Amino acid sequence: MMEDLKAKALDIENLVKYEKDSVVSREVIKKELGTVTFFAFDQGQGLSEHSAPFDAMVQIIDGEAEITISGVKNTVKKGEMIIMPANEPHALQAVNAPYKMILTMIKSD
Repeated sequence: MMEDLKAKALDIENLVKYEKDSVVSREVIKKELGTVTFFAFDQGQGLSEHSAPFDAMVQIIDGEAEITISGVKNTVKKGEMIIMPANEPHALQAVNAPYKMILTMIKSD
């Protein structure tokens, strides 16, 4: 799947489609040092609280997300981004409407 994405312009808003009552993901880069994954969350869907041992960046490409980091709720809208620091608990939720995002994770030693 990743091979068909290399070396051409892509419409980032359409790399993943919304599906009713679902979270859809598509990994477009997977390397030892990190990943880039596109997600589409239907309204009411989310990822429960968890943490990761490395920083992650979320860019909203459609709609808006409620992203809770260490208990602090943040509303992140289309065209905005937020950094989720390593080892901090975080959760993501589509509260008011569906949203799409790009998740970039960079691993370090």
